[in-house]
Amino acid sequence: MRSTMNWCAVFVFCCFWVLAEVDGSSRRRLRHDPCDPGVQRRPESLRPDQMTVLINGYSEHRIPLLLSVAAAYSASPVVAAVLVLWGNLGTPPRLLSELSRNLSAASLGAARISLVPQSSGSLNARFLPRPLAIETRAVLVCDDDVEVDAKSVEFAFRVWGSNPDRMVGMFGRSHDMDLARKEWIYTVHPDRYSIVLTKFMLLKTQYLFSYSCGGGVAGARMRRVADEMSNCEDILMNFVVADEINAGPVLVGAKRVRDYGDPRNDGGSSEDRDEVRDAGLSRRRGEHRKRRGQCIREFHKAMGRMPLRYSYGKMVNSVGEQGLCNKGGQLVLCDQFLD
Repeated sequence: MRSTMNWCAVFVFCCFWVLAEVDGSSRRRLRHDPCDPGVQRRPESLRPDQMTVLINGYSEHRIPLLLSVAAAYSASPVVAAVLVLWGNLGTPPRLLSELSRNLSAASLGAARISLVPQSSGSLNARFLPRPLAIETRAVLVCDDDVEVDAKSVEFAFRVWGSNPDRMVGMFGRSHDMDLARKEWIYTVHPDRYSIVLTKFMLLKTQYLFSYSCGGGVAGARMRRVADEMSNCEDILMNFVVADEINAGPVLVGAKRVRDYGDPRNDGGSSEDRDEVRDAGLSRRRGEHRKRRGQCIREFHKAMGRMPLRYSYGKMVNSVGEQGLCNKGGQLVLCDQFLD
């Protein structure tokens, strides 16, 4: 009798141990699932006075520039943290460790700079929810080859604070209808825009969850298109937000923006500068615009509607005289020389 009871006790103990292990394993998996609603932070618990900067990094040639860009953002009083999302899966571990140390040491302010190696090379990964790392209501998604002056960064954040449901950016593009072909295209309009680029894209943190985890079958299909094209994740985020709020983005002006990835840059004689410039996706200009037009058509087909909305005008920090004066043989804004 006692032997039978002992075996029963062992059996019960083993059952409880197995259940505990299974439950613990499930919780561990859930804890690392970015789309688990249970681990998302409530919007009211997030800080409204600062933002988190998400810098996409990939090219090892750009690391010196990446360090400079990350350091500049860390010095801003409106930045709580800087996360460098490294998407190059082929980077040697030794180089990653060195980059992590250098980023931590590069911070110029209270904001910590952290390296986040991605588990996937997918461009969609830049929009993953990161509830354990992001403690702010706003995130600034940006590239590693664009430098924006500090005052313009603060101004953009203030503009977002007045329009927290809308996206705020510095680089505007547009969708349009090619009437001859009767198809959507990707273009640039001089007087309107419906898309802001991830060169500088400021938005509500909750949109990361909407992008990565929402949309059902259509959402999964559109994310798959971005993966297949290795492009257009920025256009898709504009689709997601516009569909949710039925409004276009807000474009802000900057006093100084240096875009090293723009192919219109002069290469000069610097080999490093050429390598930085040539690493960009948009460098392949022959097919770039066509591919992005194809993305718009595929997103429209998957969603079954066109959510993009046009916006007009640009928010600027200050307005001065726009007349040009000849000073020292150069044409400059006249108000630069007012007493």
